[in-house]
Amino acid sequence: MSVIGGLQSVLEEAVELKVFPAAQAVVLHRGVQVFGGVAGAATGDTRFDLASLTKVLCTAPLFLRLWTDGKLGPETRVERFFPGSPVAEAGATVADLLYHRSGLPPFVPFFAQALTATPELLDPACSPSVRARAREALVQAAASTPLAAPCRSRTAYSDVGFILLGEIISRAAGAPLEILFLRHVAEPLGLGTRFHRLSELPTDGKVAPTGATRPREPAPGQEGLWADVPSRASPPGEVDDDNAWVMDGVSGHAGLFGTAVDVARFGQAVLEGCAGNVTLAPGPLWHRALATDPLVPGSTRSMGFDSPSLEHSSAGHFIGNAPPGAVGHLGFTGTSLWVDLRRALVVALVTNRVAHGRQETRIRDFRPVFHDLVIEALGLERLDEPKQGNHG
Repeated sequence: MSVIGGLQSVLEEAVELKVFPAAQAVVLHRGVQVFGGVAGAATGDTRFDLASLTKVLCTAPLFLRLWTDGKLGPETRVERFFPGSPVAEAGATVADLLYHRSGLPPFVPFFAQALTATPELLDPACSPSVRARAREALVQAAASTPLAAPCRSRTAYSDVGFILLGEIISRAAGAPLEILFLRHVAEPLGLGTRFHRLSELPTDGKVAPTGATRPREPAPGQEGLWADVPSRASPPGEVDDDNAWVMDGVSGHAGLFGTAVDVARFGQAVLEGCAGNVTLAPGPLWHRALATDPLVPGSTRSMGFDSPSLEHSSAGHFIGNAPPGAVGHLGFTGTSLWVDLRRALVVALVTNRVAHGRQETRIRDFRPVFHDLVIEALGLERLDEPKQGNHG
């Protein structure tokens, strides 16, 4: 099928309106690329900060890999890795972290204490040993975080939980998270996606910029959470998330950089995994992992993934609107992945909307419009196609 011209126009119009400075988008249907677009200050090989897409491209599939190998499972207790921590004392399991029902808060500015205690982190020449100590201190701070709600009482999206989950995966496997990702996800799928350690930032100029200062300005709702923190200019290539930055760019909640092609290729691997391809994990584990949380009524969360909400979904009005639904995730920098399991459809959209400032939130309006246009352009509004698998 030829490129869907209307989608390219919509991307370019959003750049002109300053919704974001640059974007890439890739659409796959039944394993075939039906659209690939680039707009603004980017080319096809520009790498974008994928932000929380790290949770689904890295952390979730690595959990599935360790589950397959018997090194970790949904019922593995957090206490095994972080004994005495508040979340461990509450009896939380790995599944509780994956489903965002552990009770941990969404966000804590751990970086503020780190930069105050260790301002040399802001020096580009900061030694790897200092960065390693700061990283471990942040992990321990995350482990020491009091719960904001009783474990399993409700769903509350938590970066803190995924910081711990990334460390649990690393410790269970006995290797750094970025090495595990490279070995078990990026290389098998042929992805160019990588973490950017601060001591090894790329110099090829092919990274979409996000913010100008370190630390970043507060996001909406974070105003007043920190003050009087040392700061400096921030070059492209550094992870946007300040907590991930203190973690030397490698965390279970954020840190990956990649292209829309990479994101779409991973989305296709999800579809193929559900159909029985064992490149990442066996089909039965994919089905269990992508099923919605059975404990918390009304939750849209599965193991690391999200599903479209019933109202005002970023996936639009069509994606996921019939069994077995859709799975995906959003990223704070303006990225998203949605995989419609019924339509065998993958939509990857990556932007750097935060480069216009964190108060620029029109990406929330843009995403559903874009996804609806994808469905309409492909003529997939009607659901008279055979199902492509089941995840429940």
